[in-house]
Amino acid sequence: MRVVIQRVLQASVTINNLVKSEIQQGLLVLLGVCDEDTEEDIDWLVRKIIQLRIFSDENGVMNRSVTDVQGDVMVVSQFTLFASYKKGNRPSWLRASKPEVATPLYRLFCEKMAEALGKTVATGSFGADMKVMLVNDGPVTICMDTKNKE
Repeated sequence: MRVVIQRVLQASVTINNLVKSEIQQGLLVLLGVCDEDTEEDIDWLVRKIIQLRIFSDENGVMNRSVTDVQGDVMVVSQFTLFASYKKGNRPSWLRASKPEVATPLYRLFCEKMAEALGKTVATGSFGADMKVMLVNDGPVTICMDTKNKE
């Protein structure tokens, strides 16, 4: 699994000109799934994301997690995180899972994130043409890959 995590002041997902979900201060998580991903990958990512200390404390130091600041989380599926651009200029999406594999893992990720967060997680709509708007706070953007844990 690959994620792009953005610390946001607000974020929203619009589908067909209707706002599906929105959050205030918290994290926007863009999630890519490949065929090798498992529930173990989900557990590792959820734990890392929930505990990630990227919110400022009273001294302006990034020392607080999303739960410490009672922030929101939005999770949006994004198969393009598995783009292969090795040959030519047109990306290939062969590494991204097909919907029958990715959809259940996306849903499980959202369920486990909500459980760890202790509140509802905002989502996009898997496979939909979404318009994602955000105000990146910082900016703070972090990428994680469960197959390359740095």
